[in-house]
Amino acid sequence: MTFGSEWKFSQVFGEQNPHEDVQDCDIISAIEFDKNGDNLAVGDQAGRVMIFERQAGKEDLFECSSRRDSGQFNLPQKQQHPEFEYKTEFQSHEPEFDYLKSVEIEEKINKIKWCTKLDRSLFLLTANDRTIKLWKIKEQKVKKVKQMDINSSVTSENSLLADRSYMSGQSESSHVNGYSLEWTNKMNGTSSSYLADITNVDYTRSRKVYANAHDFNINSISNNSDGETFLSGDDLRINVWNLEVRDQCFNIIDMKPKDMEDLTEVITSAEFHPFHCNLLAYSSSRGFIRLVDMRMSALCDHNVKILQDGRSHGSKTFFSEIIASISDMKYAMDGRHILSRDYMTLKLWDTHMQSSPVATYKIHEHLRPKLPKLYTNDAIFDKFDCCLNGNELQFATGSYSNHLRVFSFGTGNENGITLEVKKESNRKPTSQTTSRPRRSSLSNLARGFYRQGQDLNSENEISCNLKSKLLHMAWHPVHNLIACSSGSSLFMYHA
Repeated sequence: MTFGSEWKFSQVFGEQNPHEDVQDCDIISAIEFDKNGDNLAVGDQAGRVMIFERQAGKEDLFECSSRRDSGQFNLPQKQQHPEFEYKTEFQSHEPEFDYLKSVEIEEKINKIKWCTKLDRSLFLLTANDRTIKLWKIKEQKVKKVKQMDINSSVTSENSLLADRSYMSGQSESSHVNGYSLEWTNKMNGTSSSYLADITNVDYTRSRKVYANAHDFNINSISNNSDGETFLSGDDLRINVWNLEVRDQCFNIIDMKPKDMEDLTEVITSAEFHPFHCNLLAYSSSRGFIRLVDMRMSALCDHNVKILQDGRSHGSKTFFSEIIASISDMKYAMDGRHILSRDYMTLKLWDTHMQSSPVATYKIHEHLRPKLPKLYTNDAIFDKFDCCLNGNELQFATGSYSNHLRVFSFGTGNENGITLEVKKESNRKPTSQTTSRPRRSSLSNLARGFYRQGQDLNSENEISCNLKSKLLHMAWHPVHNLIACSSGSSLFMYHA
């Protein structure tokens, strides 16, 4: 895809009726494609995980027309974007209460990661604030038999429209007819018949539960390229697990000071290198990205490299450290570049250059003069995700007013493309502050302040809609298709 191609609306799931309030429990909190892009997992604040699969018959199409007269040997190809359909859903986490610390543990899904597919079964990791679970989703064929009373006046062709049918555990041998419906008369010649319906049913069960390893909120999980281990990170620690061992992990990074009053920095995101199993990167609330080699020592306190923006050491304000905090970080597939998102900018880093990012893209620079107002209503603490194209250095992130920002490195266009993810014009705005008060965050405590935010309704001084925001998104690993969420709705756009 050449940058500048038109992005078009593809699909939407979960769009509610007009004049219907958006419930907090239905708000989407995590989105993740699997490695091949055939499945999409979506988590919400109620602890549920919904699986969408690629529709059958939506494979890549390569249309070639023979043009012998033109003498062209490299014929153009037309690629059709994938479309998805609902597959299944399950309850991943339930609300809990830590009686020792008197802390309520929400069921909200913070992160989802797909694992290697085995024996036609899907595996994925899900995490809330304290617990990680490994789930297995397996599709099985189920044969259901119905007994039908057929009126003698009804012909065999219309017997499927009989007036009464009910589920029965009895079965009767019949000629196999693939996956279609089949029925046969009973051997005793009565008017009852049987209808065998073979359907595919998805069974979901929890394979492993990785618990009691985090004292602070989990913000990251990442699979290792070795296919056997994964990491989990919270505000102060990063642990490495073996997928087959649920009761033991290894702590490789510990940033907790002896005295919590000395806390100046917390971990905000962590991810393994895409193909070197010994390397990982993690970001911090000070805007740093640290690269770690696990071969150096068991406890990786010493960093191989620190990526920091040397150009930002100018005049400091009260809000400088807040907006410098990195909310999300992703490795590019080449393993050399890293994409990071802070409150105001999207930055592309080259791991061979430690002093500054190779590109910086401004997301909503018009809000910089309004930082005091954004601090007052807590919008300055919103955490936006970022995502990358699987093949090229193209990336996307979200903003307020449901704006989707798409950029491409090396095109000279620093403004990128802005798309408005549209919803029903008369739908009530999403409110995320009604059910529970905002909890204290270590990232706020590290900066030395915490206060209860005010209502977002007073927006007369801000030009954008702070209630409508694209926080979570994922880029299809093969196609130019972006899945993003606004409230409880899942939107897909393609180019």
